Amino acid sequence: MRIFQHKKLIFPTFYSILVSLQIKTIKLANFSDLGISEAFVKALLENKIEVPSEIQKKVIPAVMGKQTDLVAQAQTGTGKTAAFGLPVLEAIDSKNPKIQTLVLAPTRELCQQISKQLFKFTKYCDHKIFTNAIYGGASIGDQIAGLQKPTQIVVATPGRLIDLLDQKAIDLSQVKTIVLDEADEMLSMGFKDAIDRILNYTNGQRNTWLFSATMPNGIKELIKTYMSPDAIHITIDSKNVVNSGIEHKFVMCDDDIKMKTLMSFLSSEGTNRGVIFCRTKASVQFLVQKLQAKGISVDGIHGDLTQPERDKVMRAFKKENVQTLIATDLAARGIDVEGLTYVVHYELPDQVEYYTHRSGRTARAGKKGLSLIIISPKDIGKIKDIERKLNINIQKIK
Repeated sequence: MRIFQHKKLIFPTFYSILVSLQIKTIKLANFSDLGISEAFVKALLENKIEVPSEIQKKVIPAVMGKQTDLVAQAQTGTGKTAAFGLPVLEAIDSKNPKIQTLVLAPTRELCQQISKQLFKFTKYCDHKIFTNAIYGGASIGDQIAGLQKPTQIVVATPGRLIDLLDQKAIDLSQVKTIVLDEADEMLSMGFKDAIDRILNYTNGQRNTWLFSATMPNGIKELIKTYMSPDAIHITIDSKNVVNSGIEHKFVMCDDDIKMKTLMSFLSSEGTNRGVIFCRTKASVQFLVQKLQAKGISVDGIHGDLTQPERDKVMRAFKKENVQTLIATDLAARGIDVEGLTYVVHYELPDQVEYYTHRSGRTARAGKKGLSLIIISPKDIGKIKDIERKLNINIQKIK
């Protein structure tokens, strides 16, 4: 302390600059200095969102109040919904009851999650902003009726939106911004033609903000075809995102004791909750059957479940009536359950990028989490592949 005070006396100008920079740094670490209104900041604080994430710090100032296209590459769990949602809410004309923003997302669960978050952000607004989530697996008649009421933001799956456009049941003529959330997932799920139709339908009238964890050729084609060559490009380093708050570990065992190894891990976790990932629906069904027979609180979701069956499983998991969820990659898209402390890769995914999607189910909202791979000796090369491509270190459990 005496040394610092001594420098303060000798170099008062330097000291004042240092203090000024420190104050500036502190100010830049909150949402108000990103241009977010007091009412939204109050709602964010109530939801324990106090410090902007990396993507929020970069995206919000880039698009706030501007006419621009945006391409943002970031993994799941980085705060994308607030990154695009807050500028969208700031721009809504509450006196205009028509749809002004369209958000496209790959799954029903993600649509519901985005809509719910946007609603929470508007809690302290002195004017109503109405958001409507529309997706397959629910009554299209009820959704059409809902769209007859004031709706400024629509969050939709591409397939259901096309159904509504075909029936001329939705008016997108006043849409100013389209957000493509998890664009790579929408393409992998076969929504390319639907997205093309939607973007063509609204062409020339809107900003397009595209968010994607990866940039495959299909995404690059969308950017080239539908977005301005002057679009803002933002990339959140996957190395920093994947490692943030997550411990990456693997345990190696022969296939014949893989189930025993999994059960031992679940036992060691006590009451902690998490998700186990499998590559196929057959593996999900097998694990659910075996673990339930052992009295372990699990249930599973996969592509063969009907929407009511899927909703039932997810309700039980969110209400903590089920401790651990077993899922395939696509079935798990859009799942956002608080307090999950681990993810288990019982089978590694076909694509390395899915490892980041899976791991992002834990360590959310600044918390810590574990991403555990259970792997046989013959597949050990896959660990090195993941480490190399994602710039992470996966520690072996002895």
